[in-house]
Amino acid sequence: MPPALPPFSAIVVAAGQGSRAGQPVPKQFARWRGKPLVRHSVEALLAAGADEVIVAIPASGADLAAAALDGLAVTFVTGGATRQQSVSRALSALPLAERVLIHDAARPRIPSAVLVRLLEALADHPGAIPVLPVIDSLATERDGLMDASADRASLRRVQTPQAFRVADIRAAHASWQGPPDAGDDAQVLRAAGGAIAMVAGDEALHKVTFAEDFMEDSPAWRVGSGYDVHRLDPGEDLWLCGVKVDHHLGLAGHSDADVGLHAVVDALLGAVGAGDIGQHFPPSDARWEGAPSSRFVEHALSLVAEAGYRVGNIDVTLICEAPRIGPHRHAMKTRIAALAGIDEGAVNVKATTTERLGFTGRGEGIAAEAVAMVFRNA
Repeated sequence: MPPALPPFSAIVVAAGQGSRAGQPVPKQFARWRGKPLVRHSVEALLAAGADEVIVAIPASGADLAAAALDGLAVTFVTGGATRQQSVSRALSALPLAERVLIHDAARPRIPSAVLVRLLEALADHPGAIPVLPVIDSLATERDGLMDASADRASLRRVQTPQAFRVADIRAAHASWQGPPDAGDDAQVLRAAGGAIAMVAGDEALHKVTFAEDFMEDSPAWRVGSGYDVHRLDPGEDLWLCGVKVDHHLGLAGHSDADVGLHAVVDALLGAVGAGDIGQHFPPSDARWEGAPSSRFVEHALSLVAEAGYRVGNIDVTLICEAPRIGPHRHAMKTRIAALAGIDEGAVNVKATTTERLGFTGRGEGIAAEAVAMVFRNA
């Protein structure tokens, strides 16, 4: 068991745009290994015993942040134009605390041993940072040519989280002179005369920066499956795979109850590890009453894209005694293909019965199964 940590608070800086990562949203909210990037480090800090976690977010990122950290006990503050301004605002919002860890959201993994070293160092110093040695040879450049070599023996690679006594780092931010463009908080404390201990860092604290970092260790393709059931009732419309079918019974449900598209949604969500349709569109939410299931498919597709994947093919099986699916099969394929943005040849819709066994055999409802394959974007 790792030693118990002294009490600490944490600030996670997640207010940048992360444009180099090439993601459809700021990189801290893009999915990395099954969940939003920022969620990894926030969960790690909470699990390590942080008394509170304050997350600095972009001015326009409140909805993204709330979705990314749903269910976690965090406080949001709106960040500034620079990292230093974002941290300063977060420090102002920090409740009474003695120690604080300040961390970049782009570093999703936080080894507990590093936290131990950082917090122990605060017993003798107002600040502590994790560092790694520089292994490669270094050179300066001028006009595209090597200008001079640099001494790597005295250089260190600086990581986060960085640990500080709260009173000292607050005072350092308050006394800063000049533009608020310090690269990290250790520079702010050092400018105020504070001594900063260096402790051993960890390669696991690698910063996710570029598009290829989001592809690290992700499989080239993934598969998800979906299954759904809805009851047949008189007086309801019958929607199947995005097509309205003329029938004396319809499917009952909170939305349009399109059992085929609901199975497709779960298959897409399953392929990228994004939960199930009930998590995203709970039947208790009045917003989805009577909603077309195409909206659910569009949301699932957006999560597939955020995870760095695209749809390869979709296969749907409808299970019912009636109505006959054959006359509507082509229209269903066309509709699913249009929603998913793929060729009709990559969509299959088929039907089967249960030989009059079970609830589908008795005509009490319709079931659907779906399988979706997604491919990693190049």
